[in-house]
Amino acid sequence: MERCAVVGIGQTHFKKTRDDVTIAGLIREAVDRALEDAECTIADIDAVVIGKAPDAFEGIIQPELFLADALGAAGKPLLRVHTAGSVGGSTFVVGAHHIITGIHERVLAVAWEKQSEGNAQWGLAGGRSGGIGAGGAFAPWMRAYIHQSGAPEYIGWQVAVKDRLNAVKNPYAHLKIADITIEKVKESPMLWDPIRFLESCPSSDGACAVVLTNEAGGRRAPRPPAWVEALSVRSELAQFPGRNPVKPQAGVDCAHDLYRQAGITDPRSQIDVAELYVPFSWYEPMWLEGHDIAGPGEGWKMVDSGETEITGSFPVNPSGGVLSTNAIGASGMVRFAEAALQVRGQAGEHQVDGARTALAQAYGGAAQYFALGILRAEPT
Repeated sequence: MERCAVVGIGQTHFKKTRDDVTIAGLIREAVDRALEDAECTIADIDAVVIGKAPDAFEGIIQPELFLADALGAAGKPLLRVHTAGSVGGSTFVVGAHHIITGIHERVLAVAWEKQSEGNAQWGLAGGRSGGIGAGGAFAPWMRAYIHQSGAPEYIGWQVAVKDRLNAVKNPYAHLKIADITIEKVKESPMLWDPIRFLESCPSSDGACAVVLTNEAGGRRAPRPPAWVEALSVRSELAQFPGRNPVKPQAGVDCAHDLYRQAGITDPRSQIDVAELYVPFSWYEPMWLEGHDIAGPGEGWKMVDSGETEITGSFPVNPSGGVLSTNAIGASGMVRFAEAALQVRGQAGEHQVDGARTALAQAYGGAAQYFALGILRAEPT
C-alpha cells in the first residue's frame, strides 16, 4: 500500500454572487491554485475525481461532462462521487484511495457548488411553502440533543460567535461578521427552533481542489505535505426502527475505524485540531459526542469551557467552518483541505500553534453519510 500526501490545496469562495464568473471559472480558480501550490501542471495529473451535491442545485444534469476541460480531465480518467452534503469529504477519500492502492501517482480531487446558478432556497424553506428545509429536518434532533444532554441555550450562540470570529482570520471564508456577539446571535430571527439565523450556515458559491500524490511525490514536494494517516467512510439508512439520529451509529463506527487505523486511543488528547462539518451551531457538541471525542453530555461542556476555541485544548473549526462558508458540494472537502493546511503550518492567521495531527469530518443526507480522515505532519 502506498502512503498518500496532500501537496497542493486551492480554494475559491465568493462573498456575494459573481455574475462574471461561470461554474467553469469558479472551479478553474481553485484548480489553478492547487496546481500552483504543488508546483505542477495539469499535464502531471493522472486522474481527476470530482464531487458535488445534487445536480438540481444548479439545474444542470451531469455538469462534469461539459466541465471536463475546466476540471483538467480531458483525456484522463474522470470519476464522480455523490454522498449528499458529505460529498466533498468522500471525494477526497476516493481520490486518496487511487493513490493508496497504487493505481495512480498523482490525482486531482475537486468539489464545488455554485448555488447562485440555481434555486437552493428550498434549503431555507420555513414550512408555509410546503418544505421544511435542511434546518427543519435537523432541528428536532438538535432539540433532542439539548433535552438529553441538559445543555443550556447559549451553547449554540457560543459556537456561532466562535466560528464567525475565526472566519474573520480566513481569507477564503464567505461570511465574516467581525462585530458578532452573543447578544446579536440571541436577537437574530428564529429559523427552526432551536436554530436562529446567525446560528445557521450561508448559501455559498465555492470550489476546493487538492493535489494528492504517493510517498515519492510527497518527498519531492516543494512545501511540507500533509500525510494522510487514516480514512474511513460509513453510511446508514435514513430511517429504520431504533435509529438514533442524534448520535448515528454510522458516525460512531466511522470514527472508531479511523482511530484504529491511526493508532488513536484518546482522540481528545491525541488530536491537535478538528475541522468538523457544522452547518448549524448545535452540531459542534453533537459531533464531539457522535465521534466519541467527548462522552455523553460532555460535548457542550467542551464548548462552554472554551476548549474548542482556536486557543483551546481541542480547537474546532479554526477556519470558521461550514457556519461561515457553505458551498455544499465543496464543504466536506474544505474540511479536509483546512485540516491539511493546519498540519502543513500554512493556515495563516487561523493557524493553530503546534498542530501536527488533524481530524477532518464531513456528513450528509439525513445525518447518514460520513467521511472522516486523520492528516498528520511528517514525524519529527
